[in-house]
Amino acid sequence: MKNHNILPYTKDARKLAIQLRKNMTPTEKIFWNATKGSRLGVVMRRQMPILDYIVDFYIKDIGLAIEIDGSSHDNNTLVDGLRQARIEKLGVNFVRFTNDQITHNLPKVILQLKELIDEVKA
Repeated sequence: MKNHNILPYTKDARKLAIQLRKNMTPTEKIFWNATKGSRLGVVMRRQMPILDYIVDFYIKDIGLAIEIDGSSHDNNTLVDGLRQARIEKLGVNFVRFTNDQITHNLPKVILQLKELIDEVKA
């Protein structure tokens, strides 16, 4: 497993991440409020710069990026796939949830995430 403690990022990505933390989407806020403060047994970062991209949430202890996909991702599957592939080359794994999953079934999302975290930590 690769070292997930230090991942490269650009200066522009860092600046954008700071802005995005201040202007999270409503769905990202719901998810963050349910998971922040090590509620899942791991430290999670929000709006994490990696390379020249920003992942919505990141758990560095297990190298897991969590993406909350809204309608803006519907027509960007190729771009998202290329972005994800570049980041995965660094040893980062991805899990994706939709806005609908977060707003209508958050307990199930949290349970899935806890199971995934426990599986990776084992």
